[in-house]
Amino acid sequence: MDRVKGKVALITGAARGQGRAHARRLAEEGADIVALDICADIENLGYPLGSPEELAETVRLVENEDRRILARRVDVRDAAGVQAVVDEACSEFGGIDIVCANAGIIDSVPRTWEITEEMWDAQLDVMLTGVWHTVKAVVPKMIAAGRGGSIIITSSLVGLKGTPHTAAYSAAKAGDVGLAQSLAAEVAEYGIRVNTVHPTAVDTDILMRNEPMQKLFRADLGGRVPTREEFAEACAPMNLLPIPWIDARDVSNAVLFLASDESRYVTGLRMSVDAGALIK
Repeated sequence: MDRVKGKVALITGAARGQGRAHARRLAEEGADIVALDICADIENLGYPLGSPEELAETVRLVENEDRRILARRVDVRDAAGVQAVVDEACSEFGGIDIVCANAGIIDSVPRTWEITEEMWDAQLDVMLTGVWHTVKAVVPKMIAAGRGGSIIITSSLVGLKGTPHTAAYSAAKAGDVGLAQSLAAEVAEYGIRVNTVHPTAVDTDILMRNEPMQKLFRADLGGRVPTREEFAEACAPMNLLPIPWIDARDVSNAVLFLASDESRYVTGLRMSVDAGALIK
């Protein structure tokens, strides 16, 4: 307990999935939370994103841990909106110590050249430019505070190992690695650490409510949405360990380690939480 006691963590994409799990896990260990989420759908994405009601549930879960939380509906593609929340959070809490740049979407198409301009732009804008907006807003505050900090960027297995049907997603997640490596070198002198986490498939709504993705992975079903068991059969072969996917809390435990002083000398790390998928 209390591994991040007294710290303030900003989390993007916090309404559900990994973002909610990170908020809850860090709150369990003593952090106050700043939670951002678009709480709206993106046109032509093909599956629903988080809702205001889901963000409210994240608030409830954090408050159940007797921690404070500032929750705002913000699109990470909106640099001014992100900056406004960062400014508000620093005024409210006295600073930000931890950043979890987690907001993400995925659109899956059969082949790279069939991706539309709109969906290419949406994925790069959310998961690469949105990460840049986040760190651009927070880093000067961290430097001015003079107490260091930890920035954790959610990349992916496919940020290290490209896979079919995910070219835009893979490009964004690989770009996050380059961004993190450059940033780590720039902010080390201020005691700020920057690391990336690389999950395999995670049991969250971005996967489990994404019917186009599920149909693509089970094209043998003739266009029918697979059952959970049928989808698991398609996912399991990519992992070395005998599981189809991991839980969001498995990623949150890695985030907690990177946020805490237990990793005080860890920076520039590409931390895989991937059931061995990278080496399979």
